[in-house]
Amino acid sequence: MNFKDAAEKNEPWIIEQRRFFHQCPELSEQEKNTTLEIGKRLEEMGLEPHYYEGFTGLTADIRGGKAGAGTKTVALRADIDALPVEERTGLAFCSKNQGVMHACGHDCHISMLLGGAKMLVEHKEELAGTVRLLFQPAEEVAVGAKYMIAHGALDGVDAIYGAHIWGGFEAPYLNFESGPRMASCDKFTIEVEGLSAHGSAPHAGVDALTTAVHIISEAQEIVSRYNDPLNPLVVTFGTIAGGQRWNIIANKVVMEGTVRTLSAEMREKTEKILRNIVEHVTAIHGAKGTVTVEYLTSPVINSHEDLNKIAQDAAVKLYGEGCLKHLEKMMGSEDFAFFMDEVPGVYGFLGSCDPKLGYTASNHNDCYTVDEGLLKRGAAMYAQFAFDYLAAKAE
Repeated sequence: MNFKDAAEKNEPWIIEQRRFFHQCPELSEQEKNTTLEIGKRLEEMGLEPHYYEGFTGLTADIRGGKAGAGTKTVALRADIDALPVEERTGLAFCSKNQGVMHACGHDCHISMLLGGAKMLVEHKEELAGTVRLLFQPAEEVAVGAKYMIAHGALDGVDAIYGAHIWGGFEAPYLNFESGPRMASCDKFTIEVEGLSAHGSAPHAGVDALTTAVHIISEAQEIVSRYNDPLNPLVVTFGTIAGGQRWNIIANKVVMEGTVRTLSAEMREKTEKILRNIVEHVTAIHGAKGTVTVEYLTSPVINSHEDLNKIAQDAAVKLYGEGCLKHLEKMMGSEDFAFFMDEVPGVYGFLGSCDPKLGYTASNHNDCYTVDEGLLKRGAAMYAQFAFDYLAAKAE
């Protein structure tokens, strides 16, 4: 089965869905209308959506005509939340919700998975197993995947596929490479407690601001001196707040930041070093320090060669040998990693950067949009991967 022609046939409908959802974006954990509208589309296909009481997102199963005892279930995932960004694309169908925009391309993901679902339903008698459609909320705040897993979204699932449309990757290429693809994401909060004193008598206090500066300075050496230069690692301080008044020695400073790495070992090592730095620097300055670390997402790693090959072969089947292109691993994160922690998975990318057509903005930019001619590719890949996976595992 080759879904290329089916995707061409369904392209107008897929684009129509993208434009609808682009106009009505909703923030993470608030995707109520988005969830209901996706559910309506699935019901029109003859499917039965499963909703989550008190939460957003939904799933639905397509049971193939050749499904039976021992056949597999493959999940296809699309994220559905938008960002707190004021849109500046100038599109005729731009966001109607002020200050909210599908700036990461999740509107494209919704439409592509709906398109893939529509094609799979049209050919469900040929499916050698079950396809679970997984429309995930709250990816941008890294809680949606965890919620769905905890509430049974992966029950009975043998493998999962996900893909992202990507402004930093050349259109219309596809990428399904083995190994690490995206980094883990951890958040740290450091609190420094000092002692207030008059600004004219610094010796009478303990300066939390000066102490915080030394902590930031020392933390830069985690990357430059404690990490193998061949191992990607980022330690970023994003916020710092403290002090009471311009002429008072600051008694408290709170800093927040993030750690990104592709190595589980370095993830743990970085936390340990950061805690040691805070402990010793605050002790030298006579202050007190506390460190809180939240492990938000694991790295996204394509470690299952059978799934990587099925995805790569599906892409070539659809668009020829030249459709695949190298994309360097990146330090951004994705909560799709939580799904991959539970079941074998593969994660890919569809390029949307096309300077000749004027598509140069990156994801999360207030001008980010895509050439809608790409959407049929993403839809076809959803359908082709699911079909080919089930066929391969039924042999």
